[in-house]
Amino acid sequence: MKLPDFEAWAIFAKVAELGSFARAAEAIQLSKPTVSKAVSRLEQSLGSALFNRNSRHISLTDLGRSLLGHANKIIAEAEMAETEARGGIQRPSGLIKIAAPTTFGLWHLSPILPDFLAQYPEIDISIDFSDALVDLVGEGYDIALRIASLADSALRARRLCPVRLLLVATSDYLDRIGRPQHPKALEKQKSFVYTNSRASGMIRLRHKESGKEYVLSQSSRFRADNAEAFLPALEAGLGFGIFPDFMVWEGLKSGKLEQMLPEWDAGSIALYLVTSANPLRPMRVNVLLDYLTKAFKNPPWTK
Repeated sequence: MKLPDFEAWAIFAKVAELGSFARAAEAIQLSKPTVSKAVSRLEQSLGSALFNRNSRHISLTDLGRSLLGHANKIIAEAEMAETEARGGIQRPSGLIKIAAPTTFGLWHLSPILPDFLAQYPEIDISIDFSDALVDLVGEGYDIALRIASLADSALRARRLCPVRLLLVATSDYLDRIGRPQHPKALEKQKSFVYTNSRASGMIRLRHKESGKEYVLSQSSRFRADNAEAFLPALEAGLGFGIFPDFMVWEGLKSGKLEQMLPEWDAGSIALYLVTSANPLRPMRVNVLLDYLTKAFKNPPWTK
């Protein structure tokens, strides 16, 4: 019986991870022709292409995306076997590819990574900042941070901390328009509308005591697909908006901002660490998962 071409599978996974034959060759210290031949050998064996190629970049085919999880599993199991053979002594190393929401990633993820990189000098990190929902397996990510109310899926999600959604404005703005007691009063006021959602411009509110619900239909003064764009206009007193607490907690604490309709609940979502369903992960990914879990266990905006 012919054994699987394990080397080709491992090289395929590395090319998919780094998005380049040249970078993969450099990372695993092989020549680029050797890497290219290994992938071609695997494609010939499978009878189908794993990558779409042109002169500038490569991308996974549908088959490549479907098989990448299996290739990563082969590597993870091999790493675990080598670690066990060495008596469990192995320094985490290699590249970790992360997807993170833009504002949260820049404000709260990036500042905590220097300590991690100092602890693990042989680990490298690549982050794609985007508010789009990425295909974790198909695009070769090890970890995604997601701020959402997650539905059941084939992925593994680790809940880190709650994220409250708050209606806020400056005190000056509220002095001008008054402090409404019911959401209906806000429909006359123009606001900031976050467009990267399935119900853009519609805010579902629930009264904390009565349980009654009201859907606030926003009148737009400023629309954008990233809420960070609203902050200068918000702080200038030009409107109100709904924001996650990690963006406005300092303004609320200092008194620059006020929570509107505090007796109405705008909902709570959460920060999650999401990985593929495969429980076998490289050590480098596990140590980062543990680090982030500890770092975001009690973040300042939840206190």
